[in-house]
Amino acid sequence: MERIDPTRDDHDLVLAAAVALRDRLDGLTFPLATERAGEAQRTAAEVGRQLDDYVVPRLRDMDAPVLAVVGGSTGAGKSTLVNSLVGAEVTRPGVLRPTTRSPVLVHHPSAARWFDDDRVLGSLARVRGGEPTEGAHQLQLVASEGVPPQLALLDAPDIDSVVDANRELAQQLLDAADLWVFVTTAARYADAVPWDLLRSASRRGVGIGLVLDRVPPGATEEVRSHLASMLADEGLGGAPLFTLEEQVLDATGWLPTAGVAPLRAWLDGLAEDREQRAALVRQSLRGAVDDVAARTEAVAGAVDDQHRAGDELAEVATRAFDRARDQLRDDVRDGTVMRGEVLARWQDLVGTGELLRELQSRIGRWRDRIAASLTGRPRNVERFQGAVETGIEALVRERVTEANEQVVLRWRATAAGRALLDAGVDADDLRRPSADLGEQVARLVRDWQGGLLDLLREEGAGKRATAKVLSYGLNGAALVLMVAVFAQTGGLTGAEVAIAGGSTAAGSTLLEALLGDQAVRRLAERARADLDRRTADLLAAEAGRFTAIVDRSRPDRATAAELRSLAGDLRRGLRT
Repeated sequence: MERIDPTRDDHDLVLAAAVALRDRLDGLTFPLATERAGEAQRTAAEVGRQLDDYVVPRLRDMDAPVLAVVGGSTGAGKSTLVNSLVGAEVTRPGVLRPTTRSPVLVHHPSAARWFDDDRVLGSLARVRGGEPTEGAHQLQLVASEGVPPQLALLDAPDIDSVVDANRELAQQLLDAADLWVFVTTAARYADAVPWDLLRSASRRGVGIGLVLDRVPPGATEEVRSHLASMLADEGLGGAPLFTLEEQVLDATGWLPTAGVAPLRAWLDGLAEDREQRAALVRQSLRGAVDDVAARTEAVAGAVDDQHRAGDELAEVATRAFDRARDQLRDDVRDGTVMRGEVLARWQDLVGTGELLRELQSRIGRWRDRIAASLTGRPRNVERFQGAVETGIEALVRERVTEANEQVVLRWRATAAGRALLDAGVDADDLRRPSADLGEQVARLVRDWQGGLLDLLREEGAGKRATAKVLSYGLNGAALVLMVAVFAQTGGLTGAEVAIAGGSTAAGSTLLEALLGDQAVRRLAERARADLDRRTADLLAAEAGRFTAIVDRSRPDRATAAELRSLAGDLRRGLRT
């Protein structure tokens, strides 16, 4: 993000902040289903349009013509009023409602350069000298000598149109105005929608002029007095109010010249008075910038919501898999792994004397391998190692599946988590462990078993016992060490203790004789810690599937601070 140099003058400070803010809002999304996400998404889009349509263009060209947007309710006579002020048919009134579908901007021929490009209302395509495309967001440009060079009139769609797109466009145009010429009728001046917009205009500081149209003859004083009282109550008592009685249009379909003369004189005077015009532009611009800053801070708050929601979801996943790691650590220590098939295969290995042959004789080891290859039967060593691999894999899969189910259940209880789970293909995969989990666990156990040999080599390094260990056979020693890791008595029955503990006595005694009893205990602890580390990495990767989709689904963590910083730069520029 570009940092704003505080030594610049105030105008440049605001302009630089506005441009940087527009860049920062571009592409900002709120994917997590938080309470303020939808509103913040709309607000960010509106602020971006306001910066594009008015704030940045006006900051860059303070001397550009005043843009007066003629807005109001359906059938208030806006188009007729614009034609009457200009003295030419520049916009087409109609009987059908809504009438004005595409806005019409009328400017002096010498001011064409201000409006031909996308300096203001850049999101609207320009149309000049032809009919706009039906349904498209286009701005029809009309040059006329009937408006002063320093003023442009824009005939906007109805603010209460039955067509949603027309209402949204009307609001967008009003946000781009230096001046609102607000048209209402004697029958509808108390309607709620116009007053909501007038209050918004008052808060924003935009210049306002009101036209009370179609007043029944003889009722002007009464209606005007009541409307003026309402305006005063809303803090708009200083806004000029023009009244037009109900009257027959002339042959051209315009209002009589005398009827619109006061309004035209006011607009002409504003256009011709440089100081008054500059004061109006500064007032409207300051209000718009202040509004942008306030709404930017609201957007920053919604970004914070995204991160809080994301952090909560990520914490759910992290905690669930941390619990799985604790449970697996207990499973290893309490003898769970040594039950069932693993215990039976270990008993076979010990009972047949194959373990001692593994430990005591390389010749015996080769003899057993040759015999197994001739008979086609796997050796008890391979059966035991396979049982260990299967047992650990089953435990890990069980714990991972439990953790996965807990996370999905907790996520489903929140709107943000539910939306992520239902978002698409990636989210569908989160409902179950990784497809290759079995392969990962099998590789983990094999690598861990291979690591036991390295531990034995390291422990014997530099000792006279090294040669003895190597001569007696590392594979056999590793088998004994493997059982020492799992054969804790905390969760085994009496019979299981006898098998897992008693049947290893010969092997353990031999290892202790070779390396020392403290070394054997130390090796078992190191082997256990190595297995814990490997399973922890695997569990972290499974948890990472959840946290990764959270991280992909929320704004950058620095976004909120950047938005607040830019809002602060805008406010600092406004204070002087």
